[in-house]
Amino acid sequence: MARKVPSKARKVPLPPFLSNPFVLALAAVAAVFAVAMGVATLTGSRSGGERAQQAPVQQSPAQQVPPQQAAVPPSPPSLPAAKAEAPAPVQHAADGPEHAVPEKPAQAETRPPATTVAMLPPPVPPAQPPVQAPSGNAALWRRNALPAEVPQGRPIIAIVIDDMGLDRKRSSRMAGLHGPLTLSWLPYARDLSVQSKAARANGHELMLHMPMEPSVKADPGPNALLVSLDKGEIVKRFRAALDSFDGYVGVNNHMGSRFTADRTALAPVLTELHRRGLLWLDSRTTPNSAGIGLAQELKMPWVGRDVFLDNVETVAAVKAQLSKTEQVAKRQGYAVAIGHPHDATIEALASWLPDVQKRGFVLVPVSAVVRTHHAGG
Repeated sequence: MARKVPSKARKVPLPPFLSNPFVLALAAVAAVFAVAMGVATLTGSRSGGERAQQAPVQQSPAQQVPPQQAAVPPSPPSLPAAKAEAPAPVQHAADGPEHAVPEKPAQAETRPPATTVAMLPPPVPPAQPPVQAPSGNAALWRRNALPAEVPQGRPIIAIVIDDMGLDRKRSSRMAGLHGPLTLSWLPYARDLSVQSKAARANGHELMLHMPMEPSVKADPGPNALLVSLDKGEIVKRFRAALDSFDGYVGVNNHMGSRFTADRTALAPVLTELHRRGLLWLDSRTTPNSAGIGLAQELKMPWVGRDVFLDNVETVAAVKAQLSKTEQVAKRQGYAVAIGHPHDATIEALASWLPDVQKRGFVLVPVSAVVRTHHAGG
């Protein structure tokens, strides 16, 4: 038998666009994109089903059935709560033998009435034993005061003479005038005790004229009080001056325009003066003096100068100042004038003193002005 020879397959020609390489590439990309989209769709459907199975089923409030509660018997009526007792205080062990002493029951403490104390710098510790205040019914300034009557309704005048003791001749002439005058002695004068006692015997009152630092270039004398000194040195110098003689009623400042304006420096001076029972005469060598304010705070006896007699050293000028002193006395009831043992002052006073009573004034020592107007505490 003859074998059949298979016939060759007939080739079908491709369309022209399929033979284009660019078209074939686009077709391949489209096929890959279609496969990727199919896979993503299948995966999303599975995960969504899993989430749907895990979500709990929400029930409406009407469908929720509350759990059954066991029946609770009614509680008996409540009783008032008992007050809790405060815990007992804890007892601490004593720190040492001194704490083992049993405590005494508290007793009511009797205290004296409160006293208002002026606000001043703390006093300087005394460099020597404190001076005892005079016993009895009079302070030292009253005990040393010259007796003087002060009639009611008549103005009084006190004439104070500073710088006594240095010029012994002129000091003696001043002390020989008819008084009473108030003579203020410098602590560094010679034979101070002898001079002052002679003046006191002649009917004059005594004071201490304490050198203090001026604000101008002038020498106030040895051992003057200076603002540059510490409080201890100020008190030491002041006490030495106070002990230079006795029988005086108080102190006024020699110069001192700078020192008396310094409240801190002046405070221990007036404190010591007050402690000794003496008065303070502020010479007012500066309008800024703190002396009167401090004296008022300490409630100590004080007075201030009203007129300077001899800034101009002529007889006519001194007499004019004496007339001014009379006017001040008429206006305020008293006047304190300060002068010095100058020739012009001695001559003017010698002619003025005999007739002062006739003109309606009373000549008094400075302590009488203090006693009637500024006696303090």
